[in-house]
Amino acid sequence: MLRIAICDDSADARDALRLQLEKILWENAEEIVYEFSTGAGAVRWLENHPGEIDLLFLDVEMAGMNGMEAAEAVRRFDAEIIIVFVTGYSDYVFDGYKVNALDYIIKPANAERLLEVLKRVRTQLERKQNDVYFIKNTEGTFRFPVASICYFYSDKRKVVCVCGDKEYPFYAKLDEVEQKLAGKFVRIHQRYLVNPQQVEQIGTDYVTVGGEKLPVSRALKEEAVKSLARRMLLQ
Repeated sequence: MLRIAICDDSADARDALRLQLEKILWENAEEIVYEFSTGAGAVRWLENHPGEIDLLFLDVEMAGMNGMEAAEAVRRFDAEIIIVFVTGYSDYVFDGYKVNALDYIIKPANAERLLEVLKRVRTQLERKQNDVYFIKNTEGTFRFPVASICYFYSDKRKVVCVCGDKEYPFYAKLDEVEQKLAGKFVRIHQRYLVNPQQVEQIGTDYVTVGGEKLPVSRALKEEAVKSLARRMLLQ
């Protein structure tokens, strides 16, 4: 599923881009899910809904926070979202490299040019498919780069995904999460599954992840410590 957002302060421009995209999107696999009329509004929403959008079409020349400023703000908390600038001028092309933009489109966008961009987006997402983890809860559907997840812990009938200083609960069993991650995380306790890339310290009966000390159970200690140490050395 390719989830797309459009940000432009002109309703006419948003409508024109949406109509062109709808001609070439794959049915039941790609959709435009959000439209924003301001850069600041897009930044606020994206920060509170990590992983919900794969591709952001972002107008450069907007009142208030312009597209380049919005892209810089987004990159402070999201390095993965694909950004494509939409602009009336080619002068901004090289500025896009500063925020790792995939491409740019000159207004008015045509279906042929959009298709070229979408092919690049599809290829990039296909390569990343095995490096993301999906979570669905009452807040929506989230997609996280596996490397950005600190750890998971179980809480009654739920599992909580911890990314930085934010937590995302969802209904699941920790055993199921461990199986889906196919050996990428290490089980250190009946309740904890940690990302070796995020481990800062291995203590006598704990590991430190994101500044938090997590307990290592006696039953899993020997195997967990060996596995963590090995993977930390390979980073």
